[in-house]
Amino acid sequence: MEQQSAIQPVLFLPHGGGPCFFMDWPDTWDRMAAHLRGIAATLPRRPDGIVVMSGHWETGVPTVTSSPHPPLIYDYHGFPAHTYRLRYPAPGSPTLATQVRHLLEGAGMATAEDPARGLDHGVFIPFMLAFGQADIPVVELSLQRDLSAAMELRTGAALRPLRAQNVLIVGTGMTYHNLHHFMGGNPQSNEVSHAFDTWLARAVEAAPDIRNDALTHWEHAPGAHICHPRPEHLLPLMFAAGAAGQDRGVRDYSDTVMGKALSGFRFG
Repeated sequence: MEQQSAIQPVLFLPHGGGPCFFMDWPDTWDRMAAHLRGIAATLPRRPDGIVVMSGHWETGVPTVTSSPHPPLIYDYHGFPAHTYRLRYPAPGSPTLATQVRHLLEGAGMATAEDPARGLDHGVFIPFMLAFGQADIPVVELSLQRDLSAAMELRTGAALRPLRAQNVLIVGTGMTYHNLHHFMGGNPQSNEVSHAFDTWLARAVEAAPDIRNDALTHWEHAPGAHICHPRPEHLLPLMFAAGAAGQDRGVRDYSDTVMGKALSGFRFG
């Protein structure tokens, strides 16, 4: 039987803005980049695989990448040419993709797989820093188009057994994602972001039952819809919380970027 200390934690990683870590953007993203570079050293051991949900893939039913050699999807626009030549040649894992589908179907969910789809920038950009050797198999799992917090909590919970099989479960997104306000430097939206971030940290760090209820009803948080006009960048946190089970959450990254409060979280 696995020792508790060997069970992988669950992570919610901030993935930054586009290819931000690979541009001349003085100081803005340095603390986030340093946090991501330190992630691997905090794990109990090197994972045998990673299942990740980002805020950049939505489908009708939970869908996994099943290519043994997933390509990259440069799904950002207007950035320097060199950012479209970034490489992250991590392998995929058809076997792990099948495991994910079996667990979800065992929990009563319809699933699908996509053998052609690659890893979007919500995965490969932060993983280039966090798991830079690109030698751990990665399977990406989609969000569902109805963008239901309760559904992503349920999805994460179904995959919890993978943690004891040395699989790392990761959500990537941003705890603030209103691009119009982000780039505009609106002082009022700065204050709103800090209020929402404070609420979110308290919710994540609460007892698991209280945490999951709060995250299910995140729309009632102060400034929720200003910080997330669409919740696709927040829902990978719900996926991570579901996979955490009874493990408590902690905020392990906190910063202010362009006036907006941003956080990262870890469970277990």
